[in-house]
Amino acid sequence: MGRTGGPEAVCVGETMAVLTPADGAPADRGGDLAVGAGGAEANVASGLAALGHRAAWAGRLGDDPFGRMVAAELRARGVDTAAVEVDPARPTGLYLKDPDPAGSRVHYYRTGSAASAMGPRTRLPEGAHLVHASGITPALSPGCSALMDRLLAPDRPHGGPLVSFDVNHRPALWSAERAAPRLLELAAAADAVFVGADEAARLWGAGGAEEVRALLPGVPLLVVKDAGDDAVCFTGRDRVRVPALKTEVVEPVGAGDAFAAGFLSGLLRGLPVRERLRLGHLMAASCLRAPGDTAPPPPPGVRDRLLAADDQAWRSAVL
Repeated sequence: MGRTGGPEAVCVGETMAVLTPADGAPADRGGDLAVGAGGAEANVASGLAALGHRAAWAGRLGDDPFGRMVAAELRARGVDTAAVEVDPARPTGLYLKDPDPAGSRVHYYRTGSAASAMGPRTRLPEGAHLVHASGITPALSPGCSALMDRLLAPDRPHGGPLVSFDVNHRPALWSAERAAPRLLELAAAADAVFVGADEAARLWGAGGAEEVRALLPGVPLLVVKDAGDDAVCFTGRDRVRVPALKTEVVEPVGAGDAFAAGFLSGLLRGLPVRERLRLGHLMAASCLRAPGDTAPPPPPGVRDRLLAADDQAWRSAVL
């Protein structure tokens, strides 16, 4: 329960309109485009809502058709948008997905977007147990970077919401050289951190999960994901590793956000670390099998069976 009966979790960042080829073919072949809403933080909020949590998204949209469509779609997914600010002058951001099972390309049209005007005074719902943000936001503008300083202030009130941070480096927004020290600084200040082993290597030269832990020794919950292989969670001196599920990959964008939603759901529910990681993998596998950035969770019966499975049954499961 949220402290005031409001959302349990608030996800903060930019949500954009998404154009995706309806047939899953490369975008330059032409054809119909499906229009939807996407953004790392909104994807996490959607995943949490799909798992039964009261989840909110906080950010800014333009006073335009794309902005109204984004807000309506998030509400349809069960996400609370009451804190969203509407900018009368700046447009809603837009991106085009160019599908490829080996790694889709994304083309952004977000310069000067309404979200880039976020800042330390951006309104957030009160009373949540958890605030989630990502390393995309500080790259959008100086104001957005200042917002991250507010969320992850070292002197933030004791007993306030846990702050979760997904490193989520986007080379199209800023180079690894420029992003590396800032993302490490923000990650070190968070209560829970998600980072891919590949991006940790690219940003910080880390050669595996143990080296990432050495860079972030004080983070209470550190999750290092190694694509389709496994995920490791460090809590203090303890380490839990859970292999990923075998599944067909239709489109990979959004799987990391789905994983974060599953893990954070387990955290909110008080599940053991191993089950949090398994729920993350279950959500990621469902997203990998879908053409969009989000997908419905596996049915409750499937989730319950696999969360309770022994290690051998988990390793042999195919979703």
